[in-house]
Amino acid sequence: MKIRTVALNTFKEAIRDRVLYLLLFFSAVCIILARLLSILTVGDRIKIIKDVGLASISLFGALMAILMGTGLVFKEIDKKTIYTLLSKPIHRFQFLLGKFFGLVLTLLIMIALMSVIFLALLFFHTFHIEWRILLPICFVFMELCLITSVALLFSCFSTPILSSLFSLSFYIIGHLSWGLETLIKKIPSINMRAVFKALYTFLPDLENFNFKTEIVHNLPIPPDIYLYSVLYGIAYTGFVLVLAMLVFRRRDFI
Repeated sequence: MKIRTVALNTFKEAIRDRVLYLLLFFSAVCIILARLLSILTVGDRIKIIKDVGLASISLFGALMAILMGTGLVFKEIDKKTIYTLLSKPIHRFQFLLGKFFGLVLTLLIMIALMSVIFLALLFFHTFHIEWRILLPICFVFMELCLITSVALLFSCFSTPILSSLFSLSFYIIGHLSWGLETLIKKIPSINMRAVFKALYTFLPDLENFNFKTEIVHNLPIPPDIYLYSVLYGIAYTGFVLVLAMLVFRRRDFI
């Protein structure tokens, strides 16, 4: 009940943030401009619209998660409201989980709005609703849940600017970590190879949530990959949230 109350209050605060609607506006513009890009580009127009639309949802969704998530805890500390909240019968982990679920609910609504615009644009071209396109969007949302937990973690001990830079670095590294696997095979030193393997294992692999190429080009996807991606997202998000709770628990607000 306490987590729910904090989540609802966080949601109400988030939907009043102008930055959220500014990002939503630009994402809608990019999705709509995909039609113009498809006309100017040589190739299958529908595939180009799908590719640009999904990329826009992923990018602007990530920006929403980072910019909103990095200020979740810092705003309470900056406004001194954290003292009032923690003086009430509420545990710190309940406060953090409430903040997390409140922002996740906000992102769910924003992703739904972007998806409606995207599906409407596709319907305008194909005159039928392509429900299969919702699959990569669902995994984009799961990726945003992970990014939100990371932004919340950095928000527990850093300023919004630094937290945004850290979270953005996490997002970029997560989509480029696959390059480490190729690098490991080319390293002659066994010790260095072990170091990079450990680094590859620890770093996030956000490509586990990227099914845009397969869906756009109608490529086959083994069913077990879906289960692996879901379990990976739940496990990594849970791990980061536990770290955030441990860090927040050790903060001294006296």
